[in-house]
Amino acid sequence: MHVLVVGAAGMVGRKLVDRLLSEGSLRGKPITAMTLHDVVPPAYPEGTAFPVVVTHGDIAAPGEAERLIAAHPDVIFHLAAIVSGEAEADFDKGYRINFDGTRLLFDAIRVAGYGPRVVFTSSIAVFGAPFPDAIDDEFHLTPLTSYGTQKAVGELLLADYTRKGLFDGIGIRLPTICVRPGAPNKAASGFFSNIIREPLNGEPAVLPVSRDVTHWMASPRSAVGFLMHAAELDGDTVGPRRNLTMPGLAITVGGMIEGLARVAGADRAALIREEPDPTIMGIVDGWPRTFDAARALDLGFTTENTFDEIVQAHIEDEGIVL
Repeated sequence: MHVLVVGAAGMVGRKLVDRLLSEGSLRGKPITAMTLHDVVPPAYPEGTAFPVVVTHGDIAAPGEAERLIAAHPDVIFHLAAIVSGEAEADFDKGYRINFDGTRLLFDAIRVAGYGPRVVFTSSIAVFGAPFPDAIDDEFHLTPLTSYGTQKAVGELLLADYTRKGLFDGIGIRLPTICVRPGAPNKAASGFFSNIIREPLNGEPAVLPVSRDVTHWMASPRSAVGFLMHAAELDGDTVGPRRNLTMPGLAITVGGMIEGLARVAGADRAALIREEPDPTIMGIVDGWPRTFDAARALDLGFTTENTFDEIVQAHIEDEGIVL
């Protein structure tokens, strides 16, 4: 079993690689080779029982996708993308990486002609207002951002290439991932992690929206679980609609802060300073809030039930001492 992770240097990519190395098998077969790729060199895992190739380059550059597919990896995790805020600010870069990169990767697989399992990370940004009370997989794709549009096109390509038998694809629409470790990124949703991560580290954080804002989220631990489960799924059980909205937790910002206080103490929650930002508030107003992930749940995807669990998962996974 040869596994290719495209986007392996990102936060979710790194955690996915750790999980793959820990488990040592996928789809009922031992992992015998792994290729890790990103625009910057991913960390080389030490002490593996099988060969690991670490490579870096622009996925949208001529020949790059063909080089990655040359060894015919059996399972391909396509996580490579620039995030929502950056894709919106830089139109050309967003389409080159999120659209062209995806199309070139998919087409390299088509030309290779061997039909691997492809797991593609999409986003709830593929949906646009006006929204029903809870968005299910039947709701139409009407993205209101360039990032959402790029991900929606990727979903359509994945479904069509799968329909044609060119590969066996599963697309997973990730909730906002919270709590993200490390430094803030350019995602417009970054403050959801900032207001938990920084206080847990004993540092102040800024809340740019009101406490009654509701959002759909899951932990990095759940995101990795989604990817692993998507790789294992029997395609026949999924059917022709290959893109699935992942389960998550719909919670208000106020509820997040209350969860932080319960797990880490009121003194940590007190480090959050409210500074309304009209720009961010305007963006957030256009985001979906609640989903009906019945299809994914029926197919065995799972996530946290409370925000306290999300905070606790971050503390455990990042080794935070309170």
